[in-house]
Amino acid sequence: MAASPASTASDTPLPDRPRVTELRLSAFAGHRRAVLPFGPLTVLAGPSGCGKTTALRAYDALARLGGGAELAVAFPDPVACVPERARPDAQHRRGFRIGCTADGAAGPVRLDVAVQAEPELRIVGERLTADGVVLLETALRDPGRRAVQAAWHTAGAAPVTRAPLPDDRLGTPLLPLRVAGKTDGQRRVLAAAEQMVVALRSVFACDPRPGRMREPVPTGSGRLLGGCDNLADVLWRTRAECARWHARFVAAVRAGCAGPVADVLAEPVVGGVVRALLDRGDGVRTGLTRLGYGELRYLALALVLFTGPGVLEVDPAGEVPAALQTLTVLADGFDRGLDPRQRAELLRLAARMCDRGHIRLVAAVADASWAAGADGVTVVHLEP
Repeated sequence: MAASPASTASDTPLPDRPRVTELRLSAFAGHRRAVLPFGPLTVLAGPSGCGKTTALRAYDALARLGGGAELAVAFPDPVACVPERARPDAQHRRGFRIGCTADGAAGPVRLDVAVQAEPELRIVGERLTADGVVLLETALRDPGRRAVQAAWHTAGAAPVTRAPLPDDRLGTPLLPLRVAGKTDGQRRVLAAAEQMVVALRSVFACDPRPGRMREPVPTGSGRLLGGCDNLADVLWRTRAECARWHARFVAAVRAGCAGPVADVLAEPVVGGVVRALLDRGDGVRTGLTRLGYGELRYLALALVLFTGPGVLEVDPAGEVPAALQTLTVLADGFDRGLDPRQRAELLRLAARMCDRGHIRLVAAVADASWAAGADGVTVVHLEP
């Protein structure tokens, strides 16, 4: 799928805070040579089948790899990632290529990965570059060995250091364990690798499922799942933690739900479970079972935008100060089921939260005409 930016707002997060500014789908599922630019708030738009969901899944997979996950976890169905018309080579191998750019204190850093999906899943090539200098490069030299040959920039007595790395996970997040940081070249490698890893971590992929949100749920971790099924459990935990935050959340819900809304809360019911309710302020409390599909998706997405890594089920970089991390929300079907008023309110909320610099949003929508031209919004059109 081809991609073209329609409107790009200025990207003004804190300068030292790593963030992904570009996703490259060189050969991935239905995408070929696609380059998707990202701002603080990015909307991916296009008709059904243009690859919006695929792009979000690719981003999520890179985030998992950046966190050290194995390939099979990041790509549970790798054959589906291979371009449909890709022909196997003489050894019956087929695969896909994916990459991204992360900006930050080290400047733009590029990561490109080639993955073999058939006959067995493995990384066959990886390249980390900055300012045109190859900082890490791996290649599959011996198909019979479960390793790739890696070479990283040293700029010392030897220009590069060579060593084998596993072929079932990304090499970039392994570099801090392998590079001593004694030379300027090694320190440059470490800075680029750490910037890429921090930029990719703390990703929350969500697509609220109203059908499951209507049911009472057991109390648990109080961390919101990607489908927002356990929204009642999260409200049970968070409502009393910060009255100021909760008041703002209630105001956002009031703007997008029908009827008066004085509070949003959770209460225990028989069986050790909790259910979420809207307090109408006149003695009436409305359970989520009575809310419409669009109201539930609006409520869930507003909750996602108001919370952070401590509440969402994400994998933050624990070794990095929170001030240097950015939570990235990947929201599929961002406008699904929403009426024009709800869309506008949710977009305003997203723009306000993204402008603070602590959150970035990549949202997939069918039609971005309602978002085009809005302040702080980058619209990327995907074409079949």
